[in-house]
Amino acid sequence: MTDAGLRHGRASLGLSFGVQGVAFALLVTRIPAIQDQYGISDGLLPVFLAAVPILAGAGSVVTEKVVARVRPSVVLRWAQPLVLLALLGVGAGRELWHVAVALGAFGLAVGALDASMNMLGVSLQRAYGRPIMTGFHAAFSLGGIAGATLAWAGARWELSLLASYLPVVAVLLPAALIGSRWYTEGKLPDGTEAGTDVDSGSAGRALSFKLLLPLCLIMTFAYIGDSTVSNWSAKYLQDVLGSSEQLATVPYNVYMVTTLLGRAVGDLGVRRFGAVAVVRGGSLLAAGGFAVVAVAPGAWVGMLGFTMLGFGLCVIVPQTFAAAGRMFPGDSDAAVARLNIFNYVGFLVGSPLVGALGDAWSYRGAMLVPMVLVLATLVYARAFGPEPARYGGGHERPRTADVG
Repeated sequence: MTDAGLRHGRASLGLSFGVQGVAFALLVTRIPAIQDQYGISDGLLPVFLAAVPILAGAGSVVTEKVVARVRPSVVLRWAQPLVLLALLGVGAGRELWHVAVALGAFGLAVGALDASMNMLGVSLQRAYGRPIMTGFHAAFSLGGIAGATLAWAGARWELSLLASYLPVVAVLLPAALIGSRWYTEGKLPDGTEAGTDVDSGSAGRALSFKLLLPLCLIMTFAYIGDSTVSNWSAKYLQDVLGSSEQLATVPYNVYMVTTLLGRAVGDLGVRRFGAVAVVRGGSLLAAGGFAVVAVAPGAWVGMLGFTMLGFGLCVIVPQTFAAAGRMFPGDSDAAVARLNIFNYVGFLVGSPLVGALGDAWSYRGAMLVPMVLVLATLVYARAFGPEPARYGGGHERPRTADVG
């Protein structure tokens, strides 16, 4: 694989992460409009919302089996268009079964998409010989901000879901298909596949759920924190801290922007200080953010806490995927697919957990639970080694010096 090929592969994968960010944001930020269009009752809505991550987990499991026969790039090439078409189906339907089928297809395709994107990211990072994984997730955050902005514009102008989704899909679908021409699993400078040129000790390590479990727990804890912000920040600011309805919409936007900024510089931090130190620092900052939110006397202090959360949580997920690739370099695709399931576990657990604790106890107290879970990441931080100079085992990986 030439340097130009690696650069093209990196750019095309970054585009894929960005497109996924747009699609996901357009779905989750228009949930009230989806509920109104299809007449979904408040009691039935949680069933629909839970079905998407459950099916996404199933899609990730299936992807693990599929990539044993075909390359992850092939899975990604077909999964991304399916996600976009399923999103369009959500906007185009009229009957309840229409949205059920569309959301089911969206969930299954998203599971395959998330797994295959991160497989390619881990592979390219190993081929580069230096941390680039956080940058891909920064592209997702940027896409999420763009998608949320488009959704706000659609709601502001009272556009139908179809009118909101159709122009976006019309642009992103051909862009994703064209970009998929340059997907690559990455090869090292000696021509071998990334993920196979490792020392005998690393290559001989069988994929074991027991060894992967610390990373699975970290992934779950990170997404419990993330879902707490996305689902409860507005309600917390308005009902607990007494903000206005308009101000209550700000924390999630602040969280998304700080997530983008943190991820934009995250790879530099990993190169300078190592993944273990960066994840430890992120965990402490995120836990401090939850603590500030829990004791905040007013809305502006609460927003400071959510800002800390964005900077803290943003580095944990991409580094967890990268760590899985380093831990099982000979079977990184399967490791990433299994780890990816736990992002949906965290999403499913986080929102109901905080809601139940808030109703039974207090929402201030409920914020301490994700704080403790994020702090638990410190116990498992050593799972993020070896440091970047030791990719693939006990010797330094050959570098591709002039790759951008």
